[in-house]
Amino acid sequence: MTTIAAHRPAGPAPKRAPSRSCDRFRRPPSEVMHLARLGSFHRSRLSFLDTMLREAARDGWRFARTLWEFDARGVGRAVYTVDTGPHCYSLVAFGHDLPDEERSDRVIATRWDATFALFDGVPEPADLDRLEANVPLQEAGRVSPRELTLARANRSVRLFEHVVAALAAGEQPDAEQVAATGYLMRTTAVYGSGKFGAADRATIAGRPELTGPFRAEMLTVWLIRLFTVDIVEWLAKVRGGADAARLDRDLARSVGVGNSTGLGMAPFLVRHPVLLNNWIAAREEALARVRARPAATQESHADVAAALARARDNAAEWRSGHPLQLEKLAALRADLETLATWLDDLPETYPYDALFRRAARLSLEGQEALASALIDAHGELVDDLAATMGADEDAAFAIDGAMPLARLGDILAEHYAEALAVDYGRPESVARFWYTSEEKLEPRLGERALEPGGELEEPLAVGRDAADLAADLARAPEGTVAGFLARHPEHRHAVRRAQTVARYPYAEIRDNLIDAGMLPIDLLRCKLSFFGADRFDPRSDRWVRVSLFQGKPHPQDILTA
Repeated sequence: MTTIAAHRPAGPAPKRAPSRSCDRFRRPPSEVMHLARLGSFHRSRLSFLDTMLREAARDGWRFARTLWEFDARGVGRAVYTVDTGPHCYSLVAFGHDLPDEERSDRVIATRWDATFALFDGVPEPADLDRLEANVPLQEAGRVSPRELTLARANRSVRLFEHVVAALAAGEQPDAEQVAATGYLMRTTAVYGSGKFGAADRATIAGRPELTGPFRAEMLTVWLIRLFTVDIVEWLAKVRGGADAARLDRDLARSVGVGNSTGLGMAPFLVRHPVLLNNWIAAREEALARVRARPAATQESHADVAAALARARDNAAEWRSGHPLQLEKLAALRADLETLATWLDDLPETYPYDALFRRAARLSLEGQEALASALIDAHGELVDDLAATMGADEDAAFAIDGAMPLARLGDILAEHYAEALAVDYGRPESVARFWYTSEEKLEPRLGERALEPGGELEEPLAVGRDAADLAADLARAPEGTVAGFLARHPEHRHAVRRAQTVARYPYAEIRDNLIDAGMLPIDLLRCKLSFFGADRFDPRSDRWVRVSLFQGKPHPQDILTA
């Protein structure tokens, strides 16, 4: 059994104070906070998995696989432990024998090829036995506050068996087939933050190594990725014996973890407006800092060219069968070729601002790919912003009852202009409603004219609620918010959101979230881009497949036991 070496973390990197105001280079919320643009975001070095990998390397985390007990069918259990210095965390993985006909990406599935939990510490045998009795059941089981996440994954129908067969024969799998699929397994859920008995977010929020948003979930998926490589190599060895090969290191690096994500994730951005603001504000500040550079150095110019080249390579390998994404991909590939030709024709002063302003003629995909490339090429300017992307939302949601109603009206006019202009009397404007499924306790989207349940609607129709508030506000006498809410308590949530967006300008999505033409996949893509997901492949307007950690290092590449 491998042991884990003790060590001291190097500590957080110092924050860099801005050298000048970037106000004139920063895009306003009215430009950024629309679904079409948010649904064209790409990962960047501020994405949560990228930030975690940099911190793991910087602080000298240590890694070891401390248990591997599997049979010839791939049934068994394993433990992967990471020592961050202050704490250890262990991914406990269980492999199952799942018939092909039972393999499903749907949330209603009850069996999976593999199930996982991230354990706080190093599990004892009794912990493993307890987890083995519960983790494979997922929602039907229960975990304890010693567990930080709960997850499950299924094998790729196309790639998993191909890789096992090739390795068993002593050969490497077809590189093009590996690149086309991009993952050996895909997760269908990674639960955290207190779900099913796991530790609440508040329990771990003060730990430096878990401070970043969704850090425990990112660590879980990173270790799952290693398990997927280990299990195919194990099955290949069982089948091929001494002649079996191990997966080539470059091919292993090109394998990520797939993810199937549906409506359950979509309302998150609406329910967490301060967190959304901080994510978007960090990204926009990073872009503004780059645009505010008065001149480009030879090194920065080469870094931008390299980032755009990586984006072109990624776009060339990106596959989708969805007509909307195929159209966006075609535009993206053309735009990236165009951007490559513009790099040699930049002005000497504020070259990246000029490049970005010129890119306004490109598609939204192309514009946001350029934004990510510029951010990626300027780590020294932007990396400190990763520390600003969390949020203490409890402290942000108090209602200011002393606010004059005139001020509240000004906030609505400034931040909800688009919402107030919508005619909510048109059926198309209120065609949908958000509700929570009784069976799975997951968000769902109903069609108001076709489905029952409208009376169970969740308060996610932000634009309509703001318009209702504005209508009652226009008829109210002068006074304060407290007096108004005493007469109209039904507007408490709308008032809270309005006062929140006045302090956090990127907190609100400026589109009608119950309109017939609204695409939930735009919400999904926005959130997943901040996770660090890539190669978005919509399967409908309500769920999407992505890849995580593809092309990124494995734990053993940067962590040593």
